Amino acid sequence: MAKTAIAYKEKMKEISVLSLICSCLYPESRKNIMGDFEDMDIKPINKRASGQAFEVILKPSSPVSEVAHYITTPPKRDISLEDIQKKLEAAEDRRRSLEAQILRILAEKREHERDVLLKAMEENSNFSRMAEEKLQMKMEQIEENRMAHLAAMMERLQEKERHAQEVRRNKELREEVTA
Repeated sequence: MAKTAIAYKEKMKEISVLSLICSCLYPESRKNIMGDFEDMDIKPINKRASGQAFEVILKPSSPVSEVAHYITTPPKRDISLEDIQKKLEAAEDRRRSLEAQILRILAEKREHERDVLLKAMEENSNFSRMAEEKLQMKMEQIEENRMAHLAAMMERLQEKERHAQEVRRNKELREEVTA
């Protein structure tokens, strides 16, 4: 098949060169340029505005031509039992190596997954601890503010009580003076 494709490419090169030469030398006989090649037929298709079109039909290869294209392969050398054993051992070594490599890759993946899981757990723990500390500080601040507010209210109440006592004393003094 590859040889047919190579032959096809070579024939197409020949056709284009032949067509060019013939069209320059014999402009009137351009219609009958298409010839018959041994492994393909070329038929012109209706002329187009952009140029010419051809239909290339490959002929089935003949047994005579195929014999000429075949290249004889070198004779196979005899394979000994030792060679077979060496090849089997090499294949077994490759299999073991591949298996070890796969196991190593899987172990690395497991290690990575474990590291990621540990890191996520550590970050979660840190976040929980920080949230708890923040909440504790907020609660302490609220308690301090409450105590300060209560102390301020008690101070105002005592101030009012002192003022009320002073007003009562002044009232009693006025009543004693006026009575």
